[in-house]
Order: sequence, then structure tokens, then C-alpha cells
Amino acid sequence: MKSWIEGAVRGEPDAYEHLVKQFRGMAHTVAFHILKDEFWAEDVVQEAFTEAFSNLNRLDKPEAFPGWFKVIVERQCYRWLRRKRHATIPVEELSHIHKEDQSNDPEQLMLLKEQNRMLHDLIGSLPSSMQLVVDMFYFKGYSLNEISDFLNVSISALKKRLFDARKKLRRHIPVADITSVFTNLYEGGEGMLHITNGDHAADRIRQSRIQGDVLVWRELYPFGPVSRDMAEQKERSRRAAYLECELGIPQSVYLQIAELERKLQSLHKEKEIVLWFEYDLYDQTMLSYLLHFFQGQTLADTTLHLLCIDSHPEIEHFRGLGQLTPKQIGRLSGTWHVIGAEEMEAGRLFWEAYTSPNIQDHIEFLTKDTSAYPFAHTAFQAHLSRLPSIKNGLGIIEQTTLEAIREGIDRPYPLFKHVGDQLHWLGMGDLEYWAHLRRMSSEPNALLSVPAATRFPDFKQHSDEFRNAVLSITPLGIQVLNDEVDWASLRREEAWFGGLRNEAGKEPRWRWDDTSKRVIVLE
Repeated sequence: MKSWIEGAVRGEPDAYEHLVKQFRGMAHTVAFHILKDEFWAEDVVQEAFTEAFSNLNRLDKPEAFPGWFKVIVERQCYRWLRRKRHATIPVEELSHIHKEDQSNDPEQLMLLKEQNRMLHDLIGSLPSSMQLVVDMFYFKGYSLNEISDFLNVSISALKKRLFDARKKLRRHIPVADITSVFTNLYEGGEGMLHITNGDHAADRIRQSRIQGDVLVWRELYPFGPVSRDMAEQKERSRRAAYLECELGIPQSVYLQIAELERKLQSLHKEKEIVLWFEYDLYDQTMLSYLLHFFQGQTLADTTLHLLCIDSHPEIEHFRGLGQLTPKQIGRLSGTWHVIGAEEMEAGRLFWEAYTSPNIQDHIEFLTKDTSAYPFAHTAFQAHLSRLPSIKNGLGIIEQTTLEAIREGIDRPYPLFKHVGDQLHWLGMGDLEYWAHLRRMSSEPNALLSVPAATRFPDFKQHSDEFRNAVLSITPLGIQVLNDEVDWASLRREEAWFGGLRNEAGKEPRWRWDDTSKRVIVLE
């Protein structure tokens, strides 16, 4: 949160977005509790954010933001009430309850509306202190730690309020379907932790009412230098400098990964840990790192579970857990399996091969039996396909990009979507892709031409100018695409592919043969 506050003070849009995303739900709960009107609450929260962002430089300690912002929300509410606005019709629907079950059947809609009204009224009959916690925890998906910071109430007191609230609601709710909302929930899933790959997936897990706390693992192992021991200070500093240079990620932001690694050290205290990951290279590198880490720990009575999928019956083109609704995520609860010794060992071997500086370790991994680790072989093959091609020196990302532009997809964002869909086994994010485009358009020996003065986005900046830019292939790009020129022999610059480093000024000795799906080592 400290980095978000500091970024917002500097006027960075992404920092504002993170703060709004994190605190909007809790702020809305407080505002609705005072105003009793959805529309007024939404307006007040917007005004509260405006006031808070205008006065961030007055905040002495970033960690004080939750409580400070709550006071601003309450102050805005009382200002609003003094204006004596005309009443509006309140929205009684609770967005997280049966949201996906609504149909066009008028009778069902009326029944659903009546059930929601009854539940809303019953929650409204609870003491105010209970109302806030019930709304934030069960319907907004915030953890007890987050609510504790926002309300400045201890976690033990929050648990007591939730227990008492459930007891009251179960005694009085007459409709079985609504009662089931609270049947299997308890205070924060004590002893269970979910680790996943990004904020979207984490939000869905929280909103699904699956028990447990959620930890987001924030890393980008497919890009930049990696090593077997990522906690080693020298390697971490080298990686932080590289990501700042190439992606614009401030070193201070990246180095927060150290805090996540410290949390890993204490996870033996958890009763159960569930790893939520997907099939692509981006996720498989994270998953393999975690399995590598856990294999070296004494887990005692902690049980490790894994949920790792490459499809979902309700999603035509599945790309990730963030696509799923909270209800769809909820149905996955309990479908995870216990990670066995063979799977743990296969994950360790994946990580050690991926981070090795020796090309032979990468080649040999594809010959190993990885059946205990279902997506390992395809993900590792996707990793190696990024190496310069034996035909023209292009990796699979550059090759697919040039082919798409030749087909007429010449605007950055449609291009990113197209290439991402074509190469979905990479799980490539936009920051990583913009870095590839920047490299392809850099002189000398540029493959792409971009309008003059176009600034590529990075972690800190976005540009409408870039969004509307029209990309074109240079004459050299056409020659390379036609396999007439070897681009890798011209672009002798530093590049990383897992632990493989192509040193600046040297032509890469290893190439990828897409026909045979294997690495060719040049003499």
C-alpha cells in the first residue's frame, strides 16, 4: 500500500486505480450504512476519493490511509445529509447473491427480489457494528485483516461480531435458499491460505465466499534474469535493475517481493495451502518456483493443494481464472488435489531447468517424464520457442507479431490481443509485450516502424498517442519475415530466456527449430 500512496502523490494513474479498487467496497459499505441509499452512497464514495487524493500529501504515514479515508467517507456522508437531497428509490438487489441466476422469468425475478429484500431487511435489523462487518466480509469479499485496518477494530472483535450476526440471521431467516448463504462460512478460513497469480483471480476468490485468506504472488519470471535462488540479494538486485530499465517498474516496487518471500517462510503455520494457477508459461514458472521453494521447507502438518486448469466448461476461450465469476470460482472449491511427492519433484525440476544458464539442462528437461506435472512439457516448449529461430533469427513473439501486421492488424492493442490469443500458452502480459515491440522498433536494424515521437507504455506511463499509433513493417522486417536475413545475427544485444543469457555483442549459439520442436546448438 505504501507504494500506491507514494505513486498517487506523484499523480500516477495506476496507483489511483489500485487504491480505488482496494477501498471502494469498504467505503461504499460505510456510506450506505449512513445514507441508506445505493445511489447516494456511490456519489459520496466518489467525492470521498476525490477529497482523499487531493490531500494525500497531508498523510504522514501511508499505513494510516485506511482509517483516515474512512473518516473522509463519513464526513462526506454527513455533508450530503445536510444538503437535504430528494429521496431516490433504493436498489435492494445484493450484487453478490445469485447474480448469475437471474433469468427473464418474471415470477423468478419477483421471488429473487423478495428474497433479497428480506435478507437486506434482516441485515438492517442487526446492530450497526455487525452490519458493517457482515457487508464487508460476506458481500464485498474483504479479509478480516483489511476490515480491521479500515475500521480500526481488532480481528478477534470482528470474529465475535460475525459469529453473533450469523447466529441471529440463522434464527430468523425463513427462506432456506438465503440461509444457505451463511451455512458454510466462518471467520476468515482460519488455517487456510490461497496463493494465486494475480489480483483479478484473488478478487474472484474473495468474492466467491470460499473460506481462507488470499495471497497474490506478484512476479514475471518469463521476463528478465532469473536464477535458482531468487532470494539471493545479488540476483534480486540485478533483476530489479533490469525490470526498471526494460519495463519501468521502480526497483522499490519490485523489491516488495522480499516481503512475499518472508511470508513463505512462515507458511508452515497454515493447516492448508491451496495453489491456484493456470496452464501457461507465466503461471507455470510461478507454480514451479513455489513447488521448488516448498520442497526445501519443513511443512510439518501443513497440506499443500493444487488447482491448475487449462479450460472451463462455461468459458469458450479460457485464458485464466480472472475470467470466471465469483460463483464459477466458488464451484471449484474442493476440486483441488493434494500435491504428491512426484508432482513436487517435477515442479522442482522444472524450476531448476528453467533457471539454468546451461542450454543442455533446458534441452534435457523436454526428454524427462513430466506426467506428474501435466502442463510442464507444453509450457517449457513455449519457453524455448522464444529463442531465435534457426530460419530467420526471430523468436515466436516477433514472428507472430510481424505476420499479424502483414495481415493488417497494425494498432498496438488489437495487435496485443491477437498475438496473445495466438500464443496463449505464454500467458504474456501487456508490459512484457510492449517491451518486445520497443525492441523490434529500435534502431539499428529495426523490424517495425512507429510514428515519430511515439512513447511506448511502461509501468508508470500510458499514452493515447501510442494507442492510436499505426505500426508498419520496415524493408528489413520484410526480408527477415521472408527468411532472407537472420535478425539475430544483426541484433547482438543482451537478452534473457529463463536462465539463458545472450550476452551483448555476441550472436546466440542456440536456436529453435519449430519444425522439429527442438533446440539447435550452433558450433
